[in-house]
Amino acid sequence: MTEQPNLSYIDELSGGDEEFKNKMLSILKKELPEEKEYYLNTIKNKDFGQSAQIVHKIKHKISILGMEKTYTFAEKHEDDLKGGVADFHPEFLKILEKMSNFLMNV
Repeated sequence: MTEQPNLSYIDELSGGDEEFKNKMLSILKKELPEEKEYYLNTIKNKDFGQSAQIVHKIKHKISILGMEKTYTFAEKHEDDLKGGVADFHPEFLKILEKMSNFLMNV
């Protein structure tokens, strides 16, 4: 996926309120690493039901970071995980890395 995370949606949502924007970013920066670690553990343990649940949570962060096509991909990955298939894990891991790197630099 070549889509890049951005702050467009957060900027729109905040309406220029920097305190709100910073709070949103703070929440994302806190929660994403925890959710990423949990996701990796569930994949490692082949607990794909739990993997699907955490992907469901992460996909909302994908949306907040303005990655519409990636959100659709995450939905497909979530559905596959519910069926016990983790074929999209490598690509999803790249997405998580991209999001993590973006959040470290904003």
